[in-house]
Amino acid sequence: MKERETFASRLGFVLISAGCAIGLGNVWRFPYIVGQYGGAAFVLIYLVFLVAMGLPIMAMEYAVGRASRKSITMSFQVLEPKGTKWHWYGWFGMAGNYLLMMFYTTIAGWLLMYFFKIAAGQFEGLDQAGVAGAYSAMVADPSIQVIFMAIVVVLGMVICSRGLQNGVEKANKFMMLCLLCLLVVLAIRAVTLDGAVEGLKFYLVPNFHNLMYNAQGGFRLGEAIYAAMGQAFFTLSLGIGAMAIFGSYIGKDRRLFGETISVGILDTCVAFVSGLIIFPSAFAFGVNPDSGSNLIFVTLPNVFNAMPGGRLWGALFFVFLFFAALSTVTAVFENILACWMDKWGISRRKAVLANLVLIFLLSLPCLLGNNLWSGAKILGMGIMDFEDFLVSNNLLPLGSVIYLLFCCLSKKVAWGFDNFLAEADQGKGIRFPAKLRMYFTVVVPIIVLIIFVMGYVDKFKATV
Repeated sequence: MKERETFASRLGFVLISAGCAIGLGNVWRFPYIVGQYGGAAFVLIYLVFLVAMGLPIMAMEYAVGRASRKSITMSFQVLEPKGTKWHWYGWFGMAGNYLLMMFYTTIAGWLLMYFFKIAAGQFEGLDQAGVAGAYSAMVADPSIQVIFMAIVVVLGMVICSRGLQNGVEKANKFMMLCLLCLLVVLAIRAVTLDGAVEGLKFYLVPNFHNLMYNAQGGFRLGEAIYAAMGQAFFTLSLGIGAMAIFGSYIGKDRRLFGETISVGILDTCVAFVSGLIIFPSAFAFGVNPDSGSNLIFVTLPNVFNAMPGGRLWGALFFVFLFFAALSTVTAVFENILACWMDKWGISRRKAVLANLVLIFLLSLPCLLGNNLWSGAKILGMGIMDFEDFLVSNNLLPLGSVIYLLFCCLSKKVAWGFDNFLAEADQGKGIRFPAKLRMYFTVVVPIIVLIIFVMGYVDKFKATV
């Protein structure tokens, strides 16, 4: 049997795990959700979910991966008691990886397009209506989108084809270090703009009225809590084995909870500093911070147009965004490839070729859903929104509950808490908080399921 690949260094493991977690969830989704739900008060709730639920579940994913030395399609099968059916979830988890990439590759292609457009000065001289028109024209043209989406898929697969150490690890180290440098430069520029103070107040000073009520005065606290939980799971890519695969590539010299904290801190810092770029910039130039998903593609180009040297800062910002997206793409691609190699015993090269074609084809409905298939609605949502809903609001939280129960229930019916703890606490570093077992086994799943149901009620009450 071929020996399993491993990371070349601990830094590589931390950066690639952070690279998987750091992506559009941090620098696209996080700022606009914070803007929609009133700023700093929402950030506090998000951080509570991240610490109380996100980090322990990430440690459990790592432990399942390291103990089994397999991807999500095989890891439950290796560890589960005989006769149990935990391994069925492996197929749902694998589907979650594909669903995530079905809309992620399209958005990553938009980011790459925007880099070239801003660098070429195509937005200069346009007012807000002009930028919005340029964005709409881009989304309405499937031919140019297909090219950039294909570039993202091919680039991700080429990186993965070179293997774990020479491809995924090296590329993610480079992208993450560049991303962190760009982040600092852009944040310093943003917070020193005239008028940035109001943006900092909105972002850093809690306003619980803005959290609980929307602009029309409607009560929305449940919706906001649900959004915070979903963001915590989305930003860490929990529940679909995207972290478990990296656990399968690491040794047993470090305790897993300490590694989890390192990744969580890095991920949270990127999300936080992204807000320091976006909100001061938006307020400095009189832009509404709750502009939704258009914040990145319509609102910010107007900010860069008004900013001295905006062409340079805008190009740097979209390079930063693209690196964040591509780091997640390569990490999730690696998980998908590992699933194929573990399940069917095929070579990396064959898995790359098959999935290059498969992911390109699966990404087309999302891309076409913004133009040729824009009339297609599922539960009142367009194709991209529906795919995002399936992943962010369903597979990630419910998959996280699966990992929780698999690690915390009795070893007669699951892997068991003793087995999990023995795996998680091997090596040096911070021990897992074992005294909180009942909290993880009972309280966290109940909280997730209650908020899960509340989210459905809030999402569809308008149509009932």
